[in-house]
Amino acid sequence: MAKENSFSYDAKDIQVLEGLEAVRRRPGMYVGGTDIKALHHLIYEVVDNSIDEALTGVCDRIEIVIHQDRSVTVTDNGRGIPVDMHPQLNKSALEVVMTTLHAGGKFGGGSYKVSGGLHGVGVSAVNALSDWCEVKVFREGQIYFQRYEKGYPVTPVKIIDKTSKGENGTHTTFKYDPDIFKGEMDFRFDTLTQRFREMAFVTRGVSIYMLDERSDKEMTFYFEGGITSFVRYLNRNREVLHPVVHVEKEIDGIIIDAAIQYTDAYAESVYAFANTINTVDGGTHLTGLRAAVTRTINDYARRSGLLKENDPNFSGDDTREGLTAIISIKHPDPQFESQTKVKLMNPEVQTLSQQVVGETFATFLEENPNAGKSIVQKCLTSARARDAARKARDLVIRKSALESLTLPGKLADCSERDPDKTELYIVEGDSAGGSAKQGRDRHFQAILPLRGKILNTERARLDKILANNEVKALISALGMGVGDNFDISGLRYGRVIIMTDADVDGSHIRTLLLTFFYRYMQPLIDAGHLYIAQPPLFRIAQKNKVRYAYTEAQKDEVLKELGGNAEKASVSRYKGLGEMNPSQLWETTMNPESRTLLLVTIEDAAEADRTFDMLMGSAVPPRKRFIQTHAREVRNLDI
Repeated sequence: MAKENSFSYDAKDIQVLEGLEAVRRRPGMYVGGTDIKALHHLIYEVVDNSIDEALTGVCDRIEIVIHQDRSVTVTDNGRGIPVDMHPQLNKSALEVVMTTLHAGGKFGGGSYKVSGGLHGVGVSAVNALSDWCEVKVFREGQIYFQRYEKGYPVTPVKIIDKTSKGENGTHTTFKYDPDIFKGEMDFRFDTLTQRFREMAFVTRGVSIYMLDERSDKEMTFYFEGGITSFVRYLNRNREVLHPVVHVEKEIDGIIIDAAIQYTDAYAESVYAFANTINTVDGGTHLTGLRAAVTRTINDYARRSGLLKENDPNFSGDDTREGLTAIISIKHPDPQFESQTKVKLMNPEVQTLSQQVVGETFATFLEENPNAGKSIVQKCLTSARARDAARKARDLVIRKSALESLTLPGKLADCSERDPDKTELYIVEGDSAGGSAKQGRDRHFQAILPLRGKILNTERARLDKILANNEVKALISALGMGVGDNFDISGLRYGRVIIMTDADVDGSHIRTLLLTFFYRYMQPLIDAGHLYIAQPPLFRIAQKNKVRYAYTEAQKDEVLKELGGNAEKASVSRYKGLGEMNPSQLWETTMNPESRTLLLVTIEDAAEADRTFDMLMGSAVPPRKRFIQTHAREVRNLDI
């Protein structure tokens, strides 16, 4: 018999969300959530509309301005959103576009040959999630204007002025709604400029200008070389094995644009775009490119005798080591996995990408035998190293099985076994490790002290990495494996927290660890499991009261609050975690009630890849330039 409950389920309980109310109620369905990533997505949605005008050939300049009040203006010199009356809805087309879901010029095929906007929800979703939004349309000699608040028009579409001769375009200004995007979040200049740099690379001949009025920072991007320039930009700190191989071809209305170059690096740097949108989870275009590269290298190596009869074919992993590649497709009807467009699903694109890239790359190898030999040699070295790494990994697994203990001896584990409730502190040195072990909550906090600096994984292959004791201890403690047998479901701790000293050595160790996680355990970062602890820099004692400051500014603020008593206060600067006793370490850095943790995210994989390569790679001049450029920005440097 069904159990009775007090909830009714009648016709009156069926809710119909009118207009844009659905967007405000469920923002995650339209912009991916209400976090900092979704906040930036608002700007991308508006800029994507301007990029669509550029792809049609009617726009060559886009401007983005972040104002002091955190409102944003996006301006283009495209055709301007239509303002005449919509025949079915009997209201201005501008109001329809801004306030109606699934309304736009990208469905019939007459207005846009290629577009990133599919569902007609982009700019209307931005409007719905804004406290207010204003649009000016420059069209047919007139300037049209309409204002919206929380998605609803508060003025009619009206003419406010005349345009200059030949002036067309759209100016959209919006201020995100703090009732939806809550907390201390703000637009990040570096995150936005990286995205706009990518857009300019894959939209040849378009100038994208950005100004941040809060800091007076500005940047302009314009790349006549397209994705060939993009590959050169990514490889500017690496030793390249050959010139960039580029192909652009249109088949059945679908444009395949790809660029390939091998370098001396150990990691792969491959990025995929569909209608200028960065598909971070890849898709059929990326699958096609990778398959083409692997097949073409194997065929060439066999024909040229570089692979002997008894040698096995190269695997995809072997051919991807040191590969930098961009694939950008333009499709009249792209199918994405979701509204946030992170993965391309069109099956026909895989075949076309594989065909176009394969033919061009094969021709290049035949015409450039020295480059072909260098690439095959790199793949052979990679294959041997991968085989050595597999044997080393198997040896580790067998040894663990024989000992029936998979955890490293120096790990102080916790008693809780539910990963969602546990956390692992990776601590620098035995001294800090001892304090952390004594100060922790043994129920849910585990401590793994590392002796010295781990191997620089940017400059080593996996076989060498697996021979390093500190890295082995880390892999063993986390429980996910590494390389081919990496499985994030084996993670033993819900939070993995890097806790190092606030000095140069501590920063170096933190960067080495971040490099390892980025190159070999990136899903850990993507899933939001990796954090950086924030130990205090100062202890301020006055009479019986003790306060901690995490920055110079906080220290000054505390001293200011003490007023006349500030002179009697004792201020001590922590040089290392080992200087804190266990109770201080718990109180300031490990107690969930009072600590501060920084979540590690990958805002943009291409920029992260370039930065790690520049900081940890073998090329010295770029690193020297970086240090000289940013030296004045350094704070809390121990000399």
